[in-house]
Amino acid sequence: MIYEIRKYGDPILREVAQKVEKIDDEILEILDNMVETMYETKGVGLAAPQVGISKRIFVCDQGDGVVRKVINPVITPLTENLIECEEGCLSVPGIYKKVQRPEKIRVEYMNEKGEEVTEEAEGFLAIIMQHEFDHLEAVLFVDKISPIAKRMISKKLQSLKKETLRENKIEE
Repeated sequence: MIYEIRKYGDPILREVAQKVEKIDDEILEILDNMVETMYETKGVGLAAPQVGISKRIFVCDQGDGVVRKVINPVITPLTENLIECEEGCLSVPGIYKKVQRPEKIRVEYMNEKGEEVTEEAEGFLAIIMQHEFDHLEAVLFVDKISPIAKRMISKKLQSLKKETLRENKIEE
């Protein structure tokens, strides 16, 4: 099943996601649907809050066909070196800006089988995993861009937010 992507201005994107207590059929179905939605929308990652589910889950594929289904992740930077990469987001359509992130990270999480996984990631995979993790913490990539860059897109963000609130009939 393809989920609807929640857009900038949707309150769920600003809520810290809830820890997954048990991996059951519902969680497995959510993960499968998220993978399907990620591919359908041509994304490289997708976090549960982006599809309206407040759970600490994300999926990603850096383009090598290896799908990671990540549950309750903890990320630790392994270097002070930062890399800058232009990022976009399915929840913030049409906006791409440079973001600085640690170049190398350790990610500890449970996979869909309930196994503990510890993985070191660098480069593009590290960027994707940090971007998706941020969604679980109620942070969007536009929160991490320079003040000048943010000013440049502020009207576009305001219009996105108004459109989202109007579509979802949410009071500001």
